[in-house]
Parts: sequence; C-alpha cells; structure tokens
Amino acid sequence: MLLTITTTRYPATDLSYMLHKHPAKLQTIDLPKGQAHIFYPEVSDERCTIAMVVELDPVALVRSSNPQGDAFALEQYVNDRPYAASSFMSAAIAKAFSSAMNGRCKDKPELVDIPMPFEVKLAVVPVRGGEQILKYALEPLGYTVKAERHELDTVFTGWGESRYYTVTLTNTCRLSDLLSHLYVLIPVFDNSKHYWVSDGEVEKLLEKGEGWLATHPAKDMITRRYLKNMSGLTKMALNRLLTEDAPTPDDEHEEPVSEEKIRLHDHRLETVKQELLLTGAKRILDLGCGEGKLLKLLLAEKQFEFILGMDVSLRALEIAKERLNLEKLSSKYRARIELIQSALTYRDQRLCGYDAAALVEVIEHLDESRLQALTGNVFGFARPEYVIITTPNREYNVLFESMPEGKLRHSDHRFEWTRTEFETWANTIAGNHGYTVTFKPVGPLNETLGAPTQMAIFKIVD
Repeated sequence: MLLTITTTRYPATDLSYMLHKHPAKLQTIDLPKGQAHIFYPEVSDERCTIAMVVELDPVALVRSSNPQGDAFALEQYVNDRPYAASSFMSAAIAKAFSSAMNGRCKDKPELVDIPMPFEVKLAVVPVRGGEQILKYALEPLGYTVKAERHELDTVFTGWGESRYYTVTLTNTCRLSDLLSHLYVLIPVFDNSKHYWVSDGEVEKLLEKGEGWLATHPAKDMITRRYLKNMSGLTKMALNRLLTEDAPTPDDEHEEPVSEEKIRLHDHRLETVKQELLLTGAKRILDLGCGEGKLLKLLLAEKQFEFILGMDVSLRALEIAKERLNLEKLSSKYRARIELIQSALTYRDQRLCGYDAAALVEVIEHLDESRLQALTGNVFGFARPEYVIITTPNREYNVLFESMPEGKLRHSDHRFEWTRTEFETWANTIAGNHGYTVTFKPVGPLNETLGAPTQMAIFKIVD
C-alpha cells in the first residue's frame, strides 16, 4: 500500500523538516505486522514528495492473536490486508509522522501553523459505500477528491468494478490537520479495523478529531465507522462531541442584558423571533437549529404555519425532538414542524420554498473557506425572501472580564468578525445574490464597541 504527500509551497523542501525525515535517506520503520519504507521520489525547492510504502507480513497476520474475522472460513488467509490502505496505514502514519501530526517541528517550528498546498495519493483504498462516501467525508474539510475505481479483474470484466480506489486529494491546510484527517478517515472508508476496539479508541478519535470532527456533517457516520459500529462506544463519543458542537457561543462569556438577568443567548433568540414576525413570513427555516431552542419559540407563534429545523448533528436533533416533545404534541402542532439532518455546504432540495431563514450563531463555526458554499446554497439555491444571520461582534470581547485577551468566545469558533468585517461580507453577499441588507445590534450597546451580537437582515430585491 502506498501513500504520497506532495507540496509546492516554496521552498518545498520544508516538507522534510516538518516530517522529520531526511530527503537523502531511505528509512524503514518496524510495525507490529510488517514494515514501512519512507523515501522521497522528488526533491526540489519547487516541488517535494514524500512516499511511504507499507509492507505487511501475511504470515504474521495469520499468526496474530487478534480476534479473527467471520466473513468466511479462509478469511485470515485470503484477504486484502497486505495490499489495501486500511487501519494498518493509519497505524503507520501515527508511528512514522507522530511529531508532525501533533503539530511539532523542531528545526522550523513556525511552519506548523502555516496552511500549505498539498496533494495526497493513496493506492489503493477499500471504500464501502463508493465515491459518495469519500466526498461526504472529505469535501467538507476542503479537499478536492479524484477517485479512480478499479475493476475486480481486467480479464473477467463482467465481474464488474471493485470497492477499491486510487484516491488523489488536494487541499490547502496545515500538515498536522492533513495527517489527522488521514489517520481517522482511512479506516472509516474501509469500515473495518485490524485490531480490537475498546474505550481507548474513543480517546484517540477525540484527540485526532479535535477542531474538525465536532462540526463535520458526516460526524455520526465517521464516529460509528471509526469505532467499528459498536453502539455503546459510538454513543459515548457522540455525547462528548456534542458539547463541542453545541451552537451556544456565549456560554462561557456573556453578560446579563437587563436587571432580570436575561441571558444574552435567550435575548438573541427572542430578537430573531421578533424580526421573523415582522417579516410576515409563514414558512420558516431554522438552519443550524441545534437543540431546538429557537424552534420552541417559533412553534408558539400562530403566524408561522410551518417550521423546518435543520442541523448536521443527529444527536442535537434528538435533543431538539425531546425539547419540543414532538411525540406528545397534538396532530395540529405536529403538522407544523419537521426536523431534518443536512449540511449547509450541500444543496438540499428540502430547503427550497420557504419565506424566511434564520442562521443564529452558525457561520462562525465554519472555516471561512467554506462560507462561499453556505452562502451559495442559502442565497442562491434555497433563496428565501428573508434571511436573518447573527454572529458575535469581536470588538465587544474586551468587555468580558473572564475572557483572556485574543481568545474567541467558544472553542469551536473558526473566526469572529468586527462590525466592519461582518458588514463588508454581508453587503457582498447581498449584492451578488440580489438582496438588500440592514444591520441591527443585539444585546447591551456600548457606545464605542457596539453590541455583543451583530445581526444582518437580508430581503430579496423585488
């Protein structure tokens, strides 16, 4: 099985410093069931490629004390393990490139936080679910995916295509992120592991998935497959991920907005509800609905004839279902609301045909590079008459006494914008998609710094 990683960032030879592997040497690393050979097929300041070939010992695999498979009687003798990139490849990545995956570079530490252009090639990858699974897992992380599917047998073409792909990925990201993505996702594609999965695998998943898995639209699928479809471990991991994914950015740093000490989060939801009422809209989208707090407020208003709550997290939707008591609602109320799982970075026909959409503290949980896909889907594809977006005002952060300087309000925030940055972005979106936009502060207003939350109200041009 073969893995290559290429960069063209000048000088490309920095890749050797980051991976702690000398470009003039062939290095061999011992693995429990074989070896990994590491070398550089090409080295120049313009382009540098590192390759890792993993060779497994078939006899050692048969003699393994690990639990045997149960697909068929001769599985331990007839299988793809020595030839296909599976959890063995992940184990090799973790051992060969552990420092780089953990964000350490002894000689050039400044490189670890720099996004670089990478091209990755994996040959071959077993994928249960086909190319759709590859794209579902990789595209939300910013990868461009090229997958070449192989025939089962080039002589007996009637047998059809196999589940094996040669996969080429391109992305601009940090090297540590790239390696973590590969470590987690390679066994997810295979939907299998070569070793027994225990509680310790949950910790590995949370460690390697830190900063990206909690908000990934395929979080549930990735978690379940990584943990070998063990329901108890999957539930444990998803419960812990949910605390990272919860779209309540002011839980750690917020102030009362009145003498009655109404929380900023509650005040924000009430403000959004009032703005939706003012639009006269009857069919409402709550995009990134989370645990359903806004949905509960909207359901109490007779004006809203139908409400669709959408979120990427199945666990969050389960909590929303419980919060709304959907099973106990009368048929009249139950007919007015629906919950669906989807991602804002993908087109979904179910989001079309609504009067208004609300995105409450959602956009800051996405990498800025993915906002274009979100705005194209919301403003260009779904295209409701009104769109209301709220997001933190970074300028206000200095007024939170408990908040360290330079930190964001929530550990999962990818960015927080100033009022000027938010207004520039919103005006661009409005101009590109045929909307007008107005801005309102939400929360206690500081004369110099504004309010803790900023809100944009978009209306389609008649």
